[in-house]
Amino acid sequence: MSTEQFERQQYINLETFKKNGQGVKTPVWFVMENGVLYTRTLANSWKVKRLNRNPQIKVVPCDARGNPLGTWVDGRAYEITDPAEAGHVDGLMTKKYGLLKRAIEWIGKMRQQQRAAIRIEMETAKEY
Repeated sequence: MSTEQFERQQYINLETFKKNGQGVKTPVWFVMENGVLYTRTLANSWKVKRLNRNPQIKVVPCDARGNPLGTWVDGRAYEITDPAEAGHVDGLMTKKYGLLKRAIEWIGKMRQQQRAAIRIEMETAKEY
C-alpha cells in the first residue's frame, strides 16, 4: 500500500467508531515514519477511549477542517504505552510542527492535561 498521499501533508482525518458502529471523524496533526502514522492527543479524549475499545479506524489526509485530500485507508490504531516510543513520537511531532506544537503543549501542561501517543497501522486503500 502506497503512503505517498500522506507525504507533505499537515493533517489526517482519523475516524474512530462508537459502540453502535457510528464513525466519528477528527482532523489531527500527524507524522509518518516507515509507513506508520503517529499522532498525539489528550489522553482522556473520546477518540482514545473509542480506539482502546475498537482499534479499527479509517484515515485520510485532509485540510485543517477535515476535508479529505485523498483516499480513505482502513487501519488499526493503538495507544502507545512504551514511554520511549511515546517520547520518540513527541520528538517527531516537535520537529514537524515546531513552535506551534510547543506552545499548544505548554498550555496543556499549565492545565495539567496528559497526552497520549497513537500508532496507526494502515491496511489497504479503499475508496468510500
